[in-house]
Amino acid sequence: MKKRSKRYREHFKCFDPTKSHALQGAVGILKKFSPAKFDESVEVALRLGVDPKRSDQQVRGLVFLPHGTGKRLRIVVLAKGDKVVEALEGGADEAGGQELVDKIKGGWTDFDVLVVVPEMMRDVGKLGKILGPRGLMPTPKAGTVTTDVQRAIGDLKKGKIEFKVDKNGVINNYVGKLSFAEDHIVENVTSFMGAISKMKPASSKGLFLRSLFISSTMGAGIKVDINSIAV
Repeated sequence: MKKRSKRYREHFKCFDPTKSHALQGAVGILKKFSPAKFDESVEVALRLGVDPKRSDQQVRGLVFLPHGTGKRLRIVVLAKGDKVVEALEGGADEAGGQELVDKIKGGWTDFDVLVVVPEMMRDVGKLGKILGPRGLMPTPKAGTVTTDVQRAIGDLKKGKIEFKVDKNGVINNYVGKLSFAEDHIVENVTSFMGAISKMKPASSKGLFLRSLFISSTMGAGIKVDINSIAV
């Protein structure tokens, strides 16, 4: 069993872990926890009523968080010619063509998001073993394979996040920072849940949104009453 810190154990004095809490109350509890030495992320774990082994029950999509993520993303763009200039003017941290492909081949992954123009996807396909395990593989569905690189960069900076159900039927994502106002965290979580609630697969039977836990990076998980969220 993993040994928990004294600070973590102290969190359980702030709430009853056997009960579900309304979202607003759960966020309030997070705010009462003794703070870490950094601005922790607010994270959610949502269990869905799907069978991830079935291709028709994969749940994956995008959502714009109304108050952003609070996280500065390091964005790299693979492009050629004028698109490189466009990407840098749009706020990309780095942009380039074959030289960046070669750099990634060498093991460089010091970035959070990779945006690619369609003509370079053949090169990106060769990087799958490096990008895939790190969740950095660009996809058209996520808006990271596009000719409009400036828009993609702008969307990412405004709080666009991707979600995907894992092999256990759970979606784990960060939805802001603990320093955010309580109402802003609540609104971000509500937007996140609303986007997923619309994506119930036709073949999924019964309850779709099964359970939700909210936590900070170093904090205990608090069970949230899904019925308290207006999705």
